[in-house]
Parts: sequence; C-alpha cells; structure tokens
Amino acid sequence: MTFAGDLLVLGIGGLGPWELLIILLIVIAVFGASRIAGIGSAIGGSIREFKKAVRDGDADAPTTKTETKGEATEQKA
Repeated sequence: MTFAGDLLVLGIGGLGPWELLIILLIVIAVFGASRIAGIGSAIGGSIREFKKAVRDGDADAPTTKTETKGEATEQKA
C-alpha cells in the first residue's frame, strides 16, 4: 500500500526533503557558510589535481619493452 507521503521519500536511508533540509541547516549553523564553501573549493581543487596527475602519469609512464639479445639455438632431441 502506497501513501502520497511515501512518494516524496528519497532513496537516501528513507530521508525526505524536509529532513535533508533540516540537516543542511544544522551543518550550516555548525560550520558556517564560508567554511563550507572553502571545503567545497578545496575538494574541487583536489579532484582537479588528482585527474591531472592521472592524466600526466599515463603519458609519462615508461613503456617497457623486453628484447632478448643473443642467438636462438635449436635443441635436438
């Protein structure tokens, strides 16, 4: 049986939009809006640096070729 209120419940642990709004307001009250913005920009910068390092790391990675030096010998049975 489905109720109209159940349609608004998000798939995040059964939290609805009002609960998420209250949690967001509490987080803003505790940390402050400017500190949250700073954390967000720091995370964004870290992600950009990680992607750049992965992209540059693939280009700079040495390719290893194994070459066998010497003559091939036949084995007689």
